Amino acid sequence: MSARVLPLRRPNGLRLLDVCCGAGGLSMGYYLAGFDIVGVDNRPMPNYPFPFIQADGIEYTAEHGHTFDLVHGSWPCERYATVTKWRGNPANHPDLIGPGRQVMQATGRPWVIENVPETAWAGLLRPDYLLCGTQFGLNVRRHRVFETSWGGGGDLVAPCWHRKDLLAFAHKGERAYADAMGCTWMTNREARKAVPPAYTQWLATQFLA
Repeated sequence: MSARVLPLRRPNGLRLLDVCCGAGGLSMGYYLAGFDIVGVDNRPMPNYPFPFIQADGIEYTAEHGHTFDLVHGSWPCERYATVTKWRGNPANHPDLIGPGRQVMQATGRPWVIENVPETAWAGLLRPDYLLCGTQFGLNVRRHRVFETSWGGGGDLVAPCWHRKDLLAFAHKGERAYADAMGCTWMTNREARKAVPPAYTQWLATQFLA
């Protein structure tokens, strides 16, 4: 799939703001669920497949978040991810989950925060949903925690099933990993921080319900 040739879907008439959107893995899931998407990131994202604004995520959300029907924030995960400790000092990366939650709450709109599982273990995020690629039939082991303004519940997905042949973190730079996530429009580098669209396509159905 090209970033410029979007798959067909049935629009639901709602608008979503995806803050810290990256190259758009989670944005694509919301799009497939019917949302019209605007993405915001503080770095250029030339392959982002939807309308994009380069801006500070906190500032943009504070000013414009109230104009959307749902606000999603994938605040930077490097400070919390175990892999950061292998490569350097987590303190060198921003701590934006708290400020991000506050600015999203202040919009008065429903919201979602996504991050690595370590944030739930540390008590930084409430694990309303813990999702993995294997729950959606993907050949990918990639756990992500979602905290939502409406709490957990809803339709359950199957438990994780980590076969030995799964593509996992060690394979994140390979083209096969991006394709297995369903992020075929991204470069290998962009896919390193991406999350499969299946997660938010499913999560959107919980919101719409």
